[in-house]
Amino acid sequence: MSQERRMPPGRHPGAMPRMGGGPGPGAMMPGEKPKEFKKTMLRLLRFLKPYRMRLLLVLLSAIAASVFSIVGPKLLGHGTDIIVKGVVARMNGAAGAAFDYAGLLHVLGWLAGLYVLSFLFGYVQQYLMAGVTQGAVYRLRKEVDDKLQRLPLQFYDAKSHGDILSRVVNDVDNISGTLQQSLTQLITSAVTLVGVIVMMLTISPLLTLIVFVTLPLSFLVTKAVAKRSQKHFAGQQRSIGELNGHVEEMFTGHRIVKAFGREKDSLERFEAINGKLYQSAWRAQFISGTLMPLMSFVGNLGYVLISVVGGLMVTRGGVSIGDIQAFIQYARQFTMPITQLANIANIIQSTAASAERVFELLDEQEEEPDGTMEAGRGIRGDVAFESVDFGYKPEVPLMKGLSIEVKSGQTAAIVGPTGAGKTTLVNLLLRFYELDGGRITIDGRDIRQLARGSLRSLFGMVLQDTWLYKGTIRDNIAYGRREATDAEIEDAARAAHADFFIRTLPEGYETVLNEDASNLSQGQKQLITIARALLADPAILILDEATSSVDTRTEVQIRHAMKELMKGRTSFVIAHRLSTIRDADVILVMDKGSVAEQGTHEELIARGGIYAELYRSQFSGNEAS
Repeated sequence: MSQERRMPPGRHPGAMPRMGGGPGPGAMMPGEKPKEFKKTMLRLLRFLKPYRMRLLLVLLSAIAASVFSIVGPKLLGHGTDIIVKGVVARMNGAAGAAFDYAGLLHVLGWLAGLYVLSFLFGYVQQYLMAGVTQGAVYRLRKEVDDKLQRLPLQFYDAKSHGDILSRVVNDVDNISGTLQQSLTQLITSAVTLVGVIVMMLTISPLLTLIVFVTLPLSFLVTKAVAKRSQKHFAGQQRSIGELNGHVEEMFTGHRIVKAFGREKDSLERFEAINGKLYQSAWRAQFISGTLMPLMSFVGNLGYVLISVVGGLMVTRGGVSIGDIQAFIQYARQFTMPITQLANIANIIQSTAASAERVFELLDEQEEEPDGTMEAGRGIRGDVAFESVDFGYKPEVPLMKGLSIEVKSGQTAAIVGPTGAGKTTLVNLLLRFYELDGGRITIDGRDIRQLARGSLRSLFGMVLQDTWLYKGTIRDNIAYGRREATDAEIEDAARAAHADFFIRTLPEGYETVLNEDASNLSQGQKQLITIARALLADPAILILDEATSSVDTRTEVQIRHAMKELMKGRTSFVIAHRLSTIRDADVILVMDKGSVAEQGTHEELIARGGIYAELYRSQFSGNEAS
């Protein structure tokens, strides 16, 4: 449709919003933390609520796997004691001294069994958790997709599509990864930590106290690293959204970029955003990456103290060598879950930032409640605007007290200078935007009483900017009427003068259009959209310069097809070339959101007002259009 809406600089107005390149108003800015971390995480965990029983089994499996794994060092210590006892006995020359091979094999057998059971329970834990995670993320994605269907058009006009895509794809994937990996690791680490502490206490409370001395230092290190890395994780997510938007925008508009020689500017913009992403990601990963070596350093301090004190205790007979060996292993295991928990704390911070961005999207204000009535059959097509007030911003009204009446079967042409409100009129008719006052009726019924889907099914649209999706030509023509037969599809194509060129293609009607339908010319794409409207057989037509992209000969053919299509139907024609609307039943001349003039072509020319001036300006200098 024509681009006349008053939008902020850099925005591309129109009924079909354009993909943006920068972060939207709701995007997370660098340096920001989740505004409400606790509330966000609790809300995220609600998605796991339907899987409580599975999560309980995951918890039990994690406990079992960890317990079996934790008992291992104690058994190894017992095996070490058997070996040391045999070696000492032989060194002392004791009579009949020998290794207790039976006892050692018994220990090794138990160890093998425990580690196998630990593996099996770990496998079950991961299997169950995968189902829980994907189920929860499936529900989250579904809620996001459902939300996007309920959001009003002004949301897409105000927000960058790159940022929306980043929230829907990158942020949800980040949440998915955290739930899958970090949640199971969180459970395992917590169980391991508790189990290791119990086992250490059974060996030596004194050595356990030495290990605990290193804990405050570990927590201080973790807190410092998490605090510094969080702001960079938030900046990383924001930059990803901005980069996605820029790349998408440059890809879809690459021909225009090349035509105006703006490749260098595009690259510079990309490098600037990519540089911000690099800095945020590098700092986030580097700072969080320092956690492991720092925690290892703290753990090694404890390891040295345990070795020294434990050695003294062995010489005094306080504990056995096997117990010291087991304790050293437990000390290693003790620092591991703490390190993992610290790492998870960093990941959860990043996830909280992603979850908050997703929840901001879910909390956006939705469209006004849908009507409940169905349009039904036998629609005549009487359309009336009754004292309509509207503005894209409440403080800047565009329409005030607008009243228009178009009778069934009439063709109403809408003309006017850029920004006059032509496309706005159609957007209001389709209820893409809600009125500030007044009402719009079809056959005397307020359109707000109709379900949006039922309302929009009454309209057929042929826009200046064609939209086709990746699929066959046959499927694209049948887009508005899925139950159409092949014969009906081909009849519609013939009426739109598209059948001939379609049959010249290698695959005919089964030709698959690529992503932006660039394997067809602009005129061919326009013909297919006209065939689509013909097939849909709507009660009301909306035409926006439908013949602007075809040659003169084809335009004449399409006009004949349009006349047949428009017979008996109410039609709204947004026109820039006034020669195309001379035969309209009524011409509405829009100016500053109101109907400045109304009448037939001859009446308006005779009046000598805005329309006459527009008409003369188009045909001055022997211009034909």
